[in-house]
Amino acid sequence: MIHATSSYIINIMITSLSNSKIKYIRKLKDKRFRQETGHFYIEGIRIFGEAIQNMAGIQTIIYSPELLESEFCLDLINGFDNQERVMQVSKDVFKSISKKDHPQGIGAVITQSWQDLDQVDHQHMGIVLALDSVQDPGNLGTILRTSDAINVRSIVLLDNSTDPYNLSSIRASMGAVFNHSLIRCKIDEFEEWVRINNINIIGTSDRAETEYYGYDYPENMVLLMGSEKQGLQERHFSLCRDVVKIPMEGRSDSLNLAVATSLVLYQIYNQRRCKR
Repeated sequence: MIHATSSYIINIMITSLSNSKIKYIRKLKDKRFRQETGHFYIEGIRIFGEAIQNMAGIQTIIYSPELLESEFCLDLINGFDNQERVMQVSKDVFKSISKKDHPQGIGAVITQSWQDLDQVDHQHMGIVLALDSVQDPGNLGTILRTSDAINVRSIVLLDNSTDPYNLSSIRASMGAVFNHSLIRCKIDEFEEWVRINNINIIGTSDRAETEYYGYDYPENMVLLMGSEKQGLQERHFSLCRDVVKIPMEGRSDSLNLAVATSLVLYQIYNQRRCKR
């Protein structure tokens, strides 16, 4: 095991479970508290490394020298530009804030990053992904990971979508949450943005005539995906320039949202690669 004495980190260790800073971190598991504070909590070696390397807005680093066995993470901690924000805690304290059965001893409190729709360059936006009322954090995290793989940079979360800063979503994204411009808005705002800027919206539905692999996708577009339970609603169809479907032959009448989104995104990506 690597001990803190192998580095120059000299912060006083927090051993009390009732410490006010520790209580604050625990409360970040609650969505409402995350929204009130604009902060969220991450943990784990890979996610922490992604946060540091993507220069996420880290407020506090939390680590336990009794649990942390990664020289990589210790180097990142030592290179952090504000050592006063590095918090050393005991093993028991770290376990009290962790949601893992076997915590790796490294975490951080980070400021959420949100963008406005008006900040999207609609003339050169490439692919933007819009999700209506996605409910499952794991689905959202998986979609963020897939979107990052094909260089989708802007994700629009409509209406009552789940929180991308939920720890389950962050884990499923494998750190991709730090690589996106996240936009949260109501359908009214989205409709106005589409109308004013003449945005190409391509939706997906089993009611469509055209199959997703036979469609010629525009250069600048929004792919609009419906919720897990209801799919696209009538209001969404009215926004769409075209709608495509994923063909199915078995008894199941729908695909998992993350799977369906990945299929269509990769078809768009492959089509563009062939054109290049």
